[in-house]
Amino acid sequence: MAQYMLIMRGTDESNAAMMANIDEMMTATRVFIEDMAKAGVYVGAEGLDDPGKGVVVHFDGEAPVVTDGPYGETKELFGGFFLLDVASKQEAVEWAKRVPAAPGSKIEIRRVPGEDEVPEQSGEFVKEGASRESSGQV
Repeated sequence: MAQYMLIMRGTDESNAAMMANIDEMMTATRVFIEDMAKAGVYVGAEGLDDPGKGVVVHFDGEAPVVTDGPYGETKELFGGFFLLDVASKQEAVEWAKRVPAAPGSKIEIRRVPGEDEVPEQSGEFVKEGASRESSGQV
């Protein structure tokens, strides 16, 4: 089994269409989550707040620059995700086809690498961070 993230991406238009039918969309999403849970593939899911309430930290110069949303030049926004534990990418694709989504939306599918796939140096980085956190250095 492998974990795959189904990333919900929408535009201003698809988000407006979803909000126009929010009760119907929420009901369909609850049913979708129940179906995934019954199939034993559901790990988690979250939606995100309005992008106008967010901020972006840009790393283009020497010091990070923070800007407020909304993101005027962005064509697509990340709106939330479903995390599944399935046997294959194709199974993740089949679940993605069932996501209740407004016209114009997209679902990006990305595999979550397992711990055994993380390079050894990354493991040392994680251990060092945990050590600093437990000693109050973070």
